[in-house]
Amino acid sequence: MRYTVSVLNAHAHLFAVTLQIDRPAKHQRLSLPVWIPGSYLVREFSQNLQALSASQGGAPIALKQLDKHRWQAPCNADQPLELRYEVYAFDASVRTAFLDASRGFFNATSLCLRVLGQEDLPHALELAPAPALSDWQVATGLTPHRVDAQGFGQYLAENYDELADCPVEMGAFWSASFTAAGVEHRFVVAGAGPWMDGERLIADTRKICETQIAFWHGKQAPPFSRYVFMLYASADGYGGLEHRNSTALICQRADLPRPAAPGEKAAPLKATDGYTTLLGLISHEYFHTWNVKRLRPAEFARYDYDTENYTELLWFFEGFTSYYDDLMLRRAGLIDDAAYLQLVAKTINQVQQTPGRLVQTVAQASFDAWVKYYRMTENTPNATVSYYTKGSLVALCLDLTLRAEGHTSLDAVMRELWQRCEGGPMRQADLLRALKRLGRRSFEADIAAWVHSTQELPVSSLLQAQGVKVSHDKAPLAQQLGLRVSETGGTVVLKQVLRGGAAEAAGMAAGDEWLGVEFPTGASGDTAEAWRIHKLDDVPPVRARRPQLTALVSRDKRLLRLPLAWPTESLTVRLSTADAAPVTAWLAAAP
Repeated sequence: MRYTVSVLNAHAHLFAVTLQIDRPAKHQRLSLPVWIPGSYLVREFSQNLQALSASQGGAPIALKQLDKHRWQAPCNADQPLELRYEVYAFDASVRTAFLDASRGFFNATSLCLRVLGQEDLPHALELAPAPALSDWQVATGLTPHRVDAQGFGQYLAENYDELADCPVEMGAFWSASFTAAGVEHRFVVAGAGPWMDGERLIADTRKICETQIAFWHGKQAPPFSRYVFMLYASADGYGGLEHRNSTALICQRADLPRPAAPGEKAAPLKATDGYTTLLGLISHEYFHTWNVKRLRPAEFARYDYDTENYTELLWFFEGFTSYYDDLMLRRAGLIDDAAYLQLVAKTINQVQQTPGRLVQTVAQASFDAWVKYYRMTENTPNATVSYYTKGSLVALCLDLTLRAEGHTSLDAVMRELWQRCEGGPMRQADLLRALKRLGRRSFEADIAAWVHSTQELPVSSLLQAQGVKVSHDKAPLAQQLGLRVSETGGTVVLKQVLRGGAAEAAGMAAGDEWLGVEFPTGASGDTAEAWRIHKLDDVPPVRARRPQLTALVSRDKRLLRLPLAWPTESLTVRLSTADAAPVTAWLAAAP
């Protein structure tokens, strides 16, 4: 299978693709994936494929479309078959494909038809240079075969799975390389301003990579010979998608590091810094190189690109990765204990502010990712829980429990799993066996309570046992009311109304525009009055100490008066170091 991808029209966002099949079947079937591994939603990539044609020996062949993403070519067996088509590419996310005059990016799942029955044969990808875009370069994790100095030319993949797992970045991007544990790493950034502190980005990323390689392998080599980070910096974006020897990332341009002023040192990273968030994303996707790309659910031993692939283990593969991403920043010396504990507190509060944690287990949330997590609605926080955030707290509880009992740590369990499963498919039973062997007792009851029930996690008590001080602050007003809102242009729009909150009891609904508040004549002689609000924080000053008010809202252009009983004060968790020695021993644990 030989694919040629070229820029057909950058302004129309069109890639041209030619597929040469040397030895097709008599009735060769082809399909385009409906999803991309790592992002659990059927995305129907075939909606962007157009002008598909086939020929053999120069003669056209009438293709038959079988369904939304599959075609059949009635051709002569073992005589080369050629297909030509175009792909519209204007999705700047990490999941699909994008093309304009400044940048090109694609995953093969969006551009490269699968030749059914021949997926395990070698695949070649030819990237044709665009004369009008002479300053463009190429970055990809694919193995180069015959390429020019800018990276255009032919790349090889052992099979379709490898091709699908190596995205391609093209453009006039910033690029730098470094070595971590003897392995070459390349980092490219598209969309950055000239003010970006590339030296700091590379230095910090190197620390992350070295820390994680040492975590998994000590002084041994990692299971890849090179790695590529592909970062797109945009005005407003965030996300990442893991691959076997690369990752595609998106961040806000403002989150890129900036150089310190002359004579000044770079400021220490804080948990609230956008750059800390970016480093956490880099750490998360890099950790996936082991945890989900190699050590992976048994259900993902071989991806089925034609339909949903279900597993109950995303709480482990995404959740445990979410636990280690920020922890690796601490162990790499990029953040201190205080910043790390602030990030943990943020995760605890996110879970506690999700009523769905009492409705759905984190194992069920993993299985339902296809219809719930990736199809968020106004009711999502009331019906489901994130396997990222709660899964990370499950990992935290396991780690602290293991350390408190004094036999092992989650670090050792992860490495045991890597050895036991030979860096390949695993099941929950494998985790339980590793926990029992290293922890010297059964953890089935713990996993049943934390993963397969909606019981609250013992996070606070376990943190306190590690020397962490757990205190509480007054919750933001939106949380106290049971709301998630959008405040733009002087209007307050309700995005989500949380189950069991004061706003729900008042009859507020997602989509309402909260216009103002009204107060009746009070028993003490207060006169009736009404006030316009432009943000939530306008409410407390006019409410004073009155226990009830009437919310004036607009719903479907109707004005409603909704009596709102003011809620009792709710709290958020705050973490700090109470006894520095135990905390440091846990957070800075050596591999």
